[in-house]
Amino acid sequence: MRGIAPSPLVRGIIGVVVGFVFAVPFVATFLFTLSSPAGGAYTFERWLSVFDPANASRYAPIWTGLGNSLLLAGVTVLIVLVLFTPTMVLVALRFPKLRRGFEFLALLPITIPAIVLVVGLAPIYLQIGRTLGTGAWTLAFAYGILVLPFTYRSIQASIDAVDVKTLAEAARTLGAGWFTVLVRVIAPNLRQGLLAASLISVAVVLGEFTIASLLNRQVLQTGLVVINRQDAYAAAIFTLLALAFAFVLLLVIGRAGRVGSAVSPRPTSPRRTLRRNRS
Repeated sequence: MRGIAPSPLVRGIIGVVVGFVFAVPFVATFLFTLSSPAGGAYTFERWLSVFDPANASRYAPIWTGLGNSLLLAGVTVLIVLVLFTPTMVLVALRFPKLRRGFEFLALLPITIPAIVLVVGLAPIYLQIGRTLGTGAWTLAFAYGILVLPFTYRSIQASIDAVDVKTLAEAARTLGAGWFTVLVRVIAPNLRQGLLAASLISVAVVLGEFTIASLLNRQVLQTGLVVINRQDAYAAAIFTLLALAFAFVLLLVIGRAGRVGSAVSPRPTSPRRTLRRNRS
């Protein structure tokens, strides 16, 4: 296997080529926002106008959509961690024969176009609107379905890499309750998978447009479309800012997960869990 692995030089060349392919559209967009209408030198006048308080009402759809998207990202991640992850652990521990069927259901949304999902979700959201209101946060139920195929793979890979059944049985033998087993014994072992699932969920929510547009909810991407109709330069600026914000946010989440792993190197011992419960 070592003989077929690419050399450091080849890996470096691949990295440079891939980085160049991704960098070209970003640099071109950035230069587009700096271009002068008269064809002269580049100027930051448009960037300064975006942050001018006098134009706050003009760009209100962007800021409102960004706030709604962040709220949706948080609620979607909560659904994945609190609802979907315990279900996967339960299937692995108690109902292993249901794994194939559960996997099929979890991966099914990736095969269904977003427009078809909206058609199926429209009657459901009609009832949700009557019961819970029409706030943008209600899109988290649809987004929770949308991210299932991606989060399932990340979490299931961590479950397969850990003997969760032995950990659970050992913790139960030492007197730990099921909630303690899940939160303090199994979840720390799945940290990498849960972190990856959270990152993917945030990325999907921040970039989703079709469902939000068809269900008439205001999010970041729909706000960008509204601004693009008014000012293409401002829309390009906000697109670059949104990409930079998403990149920084994902870095922060990833750093937080690595710091948590370094601070608690052995959080999963059932014996330590029992000692904590007794103390």
